[in-house]
Amino acid sequence: MDFLYGQESLNAIQWILRAVVAFIFLFFAAKIMGQRSISQLGLLDFAMAITVGNIIAHPLSDEGLGMGGSMITMSVLILLYIACIYLSLKWISFRHFIEPTPIPLIKNGKILSKNLTKARISIDYLLSELRKEKVDDIEKVAFAFWEPDGSISSFLYPENQTLTPKDMNLPKQPYSLPVAIIKEGKIDYHQLNKISQNEDWIVNELQSTHQVGIQDVLLATIDQQANLQVYLYN
Repeated sequence: MDFLYGQESLNAIQWILRAVVAFIFLFFAAKIMGQRSISQLGLLDFAMAITVGNIIAHPLSDEGLGMGGSMITMSVLILLYIACIYLSLKWISFRHFIEPTPIPLIKNGKILSKNLTKARISIDYLLSELRKEKVDDIEKVAFAFWEPDGSISSFLYPENQTLTPKDMNLPKQPYSLPVAIIKEGKIDYHQLNKISQNEDWIVNELQSTHQVGIQDVLLATIDQQANLQVYLYN
C-alpha cells in the first residue's frame, strides 16, 4: 500500500496501481453522484467535474503527493454535491440559483435579440440548432427556449406541425419497440430468451430469408409482431 503515500520515486507497478485505484474511485464516485452528473452538465455539475478532475490529477502525475488526502477531499466534495442536489429538489430558490430558468429566444415568430445576448449565443448558433429540428422558417416558431443544459427547444405553430394519425382520425395502432437480438455478428441471448426463441431459430430465419450467417449481420431486431429486421455489413 506504499504507492498511496508520497514518495521520492515510484516504480512502474506503483504508478499502475495508483491509476487503477484512481479509476475505481472515480467510477464509484460517478455512480454515487448519479446519471445526472454525466448526462447533463449544469453549473453545479461543471464545477464538480472541474474540481474533481483537478484533485485526482495531481497524485497521478507527482510521486511526491499521496493519494489519501485527494481521496478524502473528493469524498467531501461528493457529499457536498449530493447535499446541493437534495437542496435543489426541496428549495426552489436554491434550484433557480444553480439551474437558471429557460430563456425565451423566439416568441411568436420573432427573435428576442436581448435574450440572445443574455444566453450568450449567436444568431448563427440559434439557426444551426433550429435546422437540427428541421425548422426552416423562424416565423413558423411559436416559442423557442434556451434550456439550462445548453440545448434549444422549439415549438411550432399548430398549423406548421406534422400531421399525426390522431389528427387524421386514423385508428390507433399498437406500438411495438423492436429489440436487438444480434449486434455486430453476435447473438444477444438475453433478448433472444425474452422472446422465447433459441439460436437455431435465428440461424434458420437468417438462412431462409437472407441466405446469410450470424457473422454477416451488423444488427438484427424483432418487434412484438415477430417482424424481423436484418442489417448486413456493407
